[in-house]
Amino acid sequence: MAAKQRDISVSEFFAKNRHLLGFDNPRKALLTTVKEAVDNSLDACEEAGLVPEVWVHIESMTGKDRFKVGVQDNGPGIVKKQIPLIFGKLLYGSKFHRLRMSRGQQGIGISAAGMYGMLTTGKPVKILSKVSIRKPIHYYEIQIDTKKNKPEILNGRGDGVDISPGAKGFQYIEKHGIEWVTHYDAVEEGKEPKEVRSGTRVTIELEARYQRGRGSVDEYLEQTAIANPHVTLHYLDPEGNLSTYGRSTTDLPDEPKEIKPHPYGVELGRLMTMLKDSSDTTMAQFLGGSFSRVSPGVARRICEGAGLTVRSSPKRIGRQEADSLYQSIQETKIKAPATDCLSPIGEDLILKGLHRVVPGEFYVAATRPPSVYRGNPFLIEVGLVYGGGSTVTKISYEVLAELLSQTDARTLRQFIINTFDGLGPDAADRIIKASGFGTRQSPSKFKSKQIAKLHEAMRNVNISEGQSMQVLRYANRVPLQFQPAGCAITQAVTKMNWRSYGLSQSRGQLPGGPINIMVHMASVWVPFTSESKEAIASYPEIEKELRLGLQAVGRKLGMYLRRRKRVSQEGERRNIFLRYLREIATAVHEINGSDEKKVYDDLLHVAQRVTSEADAKFDDRGKRVDEADEDYGDNVLVVSQDPVELLGGQTNSEGRLF
Repeated sequence: MAAKQRDISVSEFFAKNRHLLGFDNPRKALLTTVKEAVDNSLDACEEAGLVPEVWVHIESMTGKDRFKVGVQDNGPGIVKKQIPLIFGKLLYGSKFHRLRMSRGQQGIGISAAGMYGMLTTGKPVKILSKVSIRKPIHYYEIQIDTKKNKPEILNGRGDGVDISPGAKGFQYIEKHGIEWVTHYDAVEEGKEPKEVRSGTRVTIELEARYQRGRGSVDEYLEQTAIANPHVTLHYLDPEGNLSTYGRSTTDLPDEPKEIKPHPYGVELGRLMTMLKDSSDTTMAQFLGGSFSRVSPGVARRICEGAGLTVRSSPKRIGRQEADSLYQSIQETKIKAPATDCLSPIGEDLILKGLHRVVPGEFYVAATRPPSVYRGNPFLIEVGLVYGGGSTVTKISYEVLAELLSQTDARTLRQFIINTFDGLGPDAADRIIKASGFGTRQSPSKFKSKQIAKLHEAMRNVNISEGQSMQVLRYANRVPLQFQPAGCAITQAVTKMNWRSYGLSQSRGQLPGGPINIMVHMASVWVPFTSESKEAIASYPEIEKELRLGLQAVGRKLGMYLRRRKRVSQEGERRNIFLRYLREIATAVHEINGSDEKKVYDDLLHVAQRVTSEADAKFDDRGKRVDEADEDYGDNVLVVSQDPVELLGGQTNSEGRLF
């Protein structure tokens, strides 16, 4: 039995347990691969101070369910000796050991995606990277040795290939079928496009499944554009359709600074390891040099509370003394950690990002002050959009047919709810009833006539009351696509009493209505529930900040909905007056011979005056134009609405509102 025992490498473990990293089914594997590559690209560009531009290409290969994913950026590139380790070794990276906000965290993602591709197709990962327009492009073909967790370089006799810069290099790339975006799109017609001076491209061939709708690559990139308004994304899907999400600002986020761990966030076992490995000669040096916010005075109080002196040697601290030191740290008052390690999106850019991607009539954003959980700084940002309708009403027949052919939903009701964001059971039932189908019909077997009938129902049925809130979850600007029920964000949204803000809500459910809400958690260490980084764990401090952020946007939404309702009610009241004014003016003329037009105009003036609330106007920041005391605040955007729609679509006999 003992002879069979052996070590296993981390890559060997994850190769057999790839579901832990987000590769548990082919559709999810495609999204995870794109996500990990895009995250790396955005981090690299921002750290180098470059405004990011990212190209995402997905190509369908010969054979069922096989795709080639290529992601390229205009970042600083990677030095040659680091390329094999970054893409061919798990748990290798620069982000795990530092405390600062970044998208990547563990050093697993992109190398795990390459390993998944190798396991499912046998094809190596292809990487191209250049650090300067005058330097060669480094080209590697790599696969992971899962037993040793080491990269194997397959081209250039184990050392990769250097492609010459300039025209000669472009010819080599074209001749060998190597994929590399050489130039940016032309900004102005007639002008030569600029060459991409530096950057990295990773290409992975993998077994996957491409499908539109919820949890798709398309949705992920759209949500990435919301939280990263400084990014330009070019997306070529497997069908050859090119989509571009242009940036709405060229200002990069403030660069987060690295901080030392806070004493409150260190557990006893970790503290004992730090003491053992320390090269400091005194406890004062150890505490001040290893932790943030520990001044000489704080170090002295901690040592006194533990029965130690500031001149004690860290290496000679035993287990009992370490336990006393840990307890003393918890009892000593220490300032909260610095928050310049965080880089929030900001209220203005949240509004810009949402307005660019999500249609609506009312936008509001709130950024909470930084807080701390387990010694880790974090902050919560919330953006909300009301109105705009559901995407289901705008879907084309061709896309609907494609979605039906790809779905694995067993019933039509399940297909509608799972495919289209913001559609609850009520809205699905309305569509199904209008189409004349049964709720349990199999959608994958629909013929062209049935698809046309369903498409007609989707476009014409009023589903505004059957919609439910769509929650967009983010961690360090990265969309979280899966496990919504297990995420602290979704739980906080569900626990909120949205009825007090004018929305309908069943107990324990998301509120109803045409609402999109985005929630962003920025932290030096996001507490994910698993290695696949799909949901955020609940901590009391995080739950509190989520609740306060949601309440902040909820109050502004409540103000808007109350005013909107008031305008609508006064409009309906005015329409009742308008319905009879002409008849009253005619009757008065017949009784006493008064000027019919003058009587009508006088009555119209009175009707306008007593229903003046129907004419309330607001500027694009939500401030009431005619009454300065009614102001939504600075973090609101109101999109002009058709007054006919607000007044219930009714006009007088002359086609006017009054």
